[in-house]
Amino acid sequence: MTHSSQLLSSISSPHELRLLSKTVLPRLAAEIREEIIQTVSKTGGHLAPSLGVVELTLALHFVFSTPDDKIIWDVGHQSYAHKLITGRRERFHTLRQYKGISGFPKREESSYDTFDTGHSSTSLSASLGIATACDLKSEKNKSIAVIGDGSMTGGMAFEALNQTGHLGKNLIVILNDNEMSISPNVGALSSFLSRKLSGKHVVRLKRDLENFLKSFHNVGENILQVLKKSEESLKSFFTPGMLFEALKFEYIGPISGHDLEALIETLKNVRDFSKGPVLVHVLTTKGKGYPPAEERPGDYHGLGPFNVATGAPVKSPPGPVSYTEVFGGAITEMAEKDNRIVAITAAMPAGTGLIPFSKRFPERFFDVGIAEQHAVTFAAGMATEGMLPVVAIYSTFLQRAIDQIIHDVCLQKLPVTFAIDRGGLVGGDGPTHHGVFDISFLRFIPNLVLMAPKDECELQHMLYTAINYPGPAAVRYPRGAGEGVKLSSTFNKIPIGKGELLKEGKDVLLLPIGNRVCPALQAADGMQKIGIDAAVINPRFIKPLDEKLILDWAKKTGKVVTVEENARMGGFGSSILELFAVHGLNDVQTRILGLPDHFIEQGTQDVLRKETKIDIASITKTTLDLVGMKE
Repeated sequence: MTHSSQLLSSISSPHELRLLSKTVLPRLAAEIREEIIQTVSKTGGHLAPSLGVVELTLALHFVFSTPDDKIIWDVGHQSYAHKLITGRRERFHTLRQYKGISGFPKREESSYDTFDTGHSSTSLSASLGIATACDLKSEKNKSIAVIGDGSMTGGMAFEALNQTGHLGKNLIVILNDNEMSISPNVGALSSFLSRKLSGKHVVRLKRDLENFLKSFHNVGENILQVLKKSEESLKSFFTPGMLFEALKFEYIGPISGHDLEALIETLKNVRDFSKGPVLVHVLTTKGKGYPPAEERPGDYHGLGPFNVATGAPVKSPPGPVSYTEVFGGAITEMAEKDNRIVAITAAMPAGTGLIPFSKRFPERFFDVGIAEQHAVTFAAGMATEGMLPVVAIYSTFLQRAIDQIIHDVCLQKLPVTFAIDRGGLVGGDGPTHHGVFDISFLRFIPNLVLMAPKDECELQHMLYTAINYPGPAAVRYPRGAGEGVKLSSTFNKIPIGKGELLKEGKDVLLLPIGNRVCPALQAADGMQKIGIDAAVINPRFIKPLDEKLILDWAKKTGKVVTVEENARMGGFGSSILELFAVHGLNDVQTRILGLPDHFIEQGTQDVLRKETKIDIASITKTTLDLVGMKE
């Protein structure tokens, strides 16, 4: 099913786009916006970023010979218009759905998707790699990176800019400046890139300077002529061009990202005449063309289904409070009683639940921008001075700071708490955003305590335990609603390394971790009705394990099933096998349920848990097979 109007329906590839007159492109842009709005209202997705780059997308494909010329979309959440005009219009209604098209560029999906993206600040490095490879092959293909101003806060972007300037390659960088990534951008760089420093103020400054010099008759006219010859230097001095030209880029702009004539003319000039690296500074409006998204772009960055007429989200039946909300409330309450607690996030204050904390304790809240490595070491520095930093980052983004966790926090045994949101399968954002490796990459690090709560109440106590532990500690918890249990009015320390026996049983031991505990209990209750007596332990700690409790019940039952929402390889189940090996429990029959050794596609969490065999039915089937009973 498609909402496409006649013009969009005629576009099956950029080849058809290039056959159109420039005069009809604004109408095509309007049709694309309507298609995106209607589709995302049903599927959910990244609405505001994609609405903001419709004209830019059309101009790029109109001017450049894609897919021979290579476009890389940094982060990739702004690629919906790109997908619509590169052969995926008929499947666009499957966006972010199970077995549908991805919400991000994906090489195996289309030859127009040059590079898989999903994390920020990678486009410049990849595009430079492509440009360099083309040079080595004596090919003339253009390499274009489209990067948002928010992604420019990532250090990797500047590493790439630095080498690009050094190599002098023909790299084209489009800086999509909408003054926003997900939440409002932060930092000195964001202020420097702001259109407030580069748009009408520069024009006014230049005009006033010309008028002033003309008042001096001949002398002023001579000076003006000299300045006109140095106009590029003048522009560079008063705009962000100063930064990029210092890195040996030719700087062009800023220009309107919604003026197709200006975009096409500028890009043609860059294509035909620029030598060496060039940066085109484009000003766009996030959410362009849909008033609710223009007014509140942060709310419409990534969202679920919504009512197009009102912009209001489609209401789901009221459910339990989310783990993220519980974390945000708990840390704010704890900070009321301990002024050493500080909160740090990497451009995700709303996504990590820290808005209440930021409003209550603005002086103790730090959004470092898209800079996870810096966030971790920044926290480590604060910890050396007696503060108790809590670093709240999604699991998938914490992957970017493994070295800092090891070298700057754990090696020094510093009391930094890692609040790892979105630990596990996240749904429609797919493989770039599933947080399914953190157990594996954290449990091997010395000095680190690693916990996972069975429900939202236990999250409160684990956060309190981590903050009050005199060393590094991490708590990983899933995306979405909790189990609906009552929250605690007080916070209690959990003894480090102590699990809890939730159910006794003689036939088999179920060892689930985190959000798999409640499904395992339900599976055990179901099996009880057919005569299978399963014990259930909530380990609580992935590291250190409650070795005595686990070993005692493994010996009693002789059969063990572990369950985790993490990669099987190197995960929680692996730690149990290691424990059994060390203690010579070679006769304990063990099954490990976890995520297989391939990247998991997009889909709802329930569908993906069923597909990866970590749901209630799969726990039951595996257990029955282990004890020798058919379903």
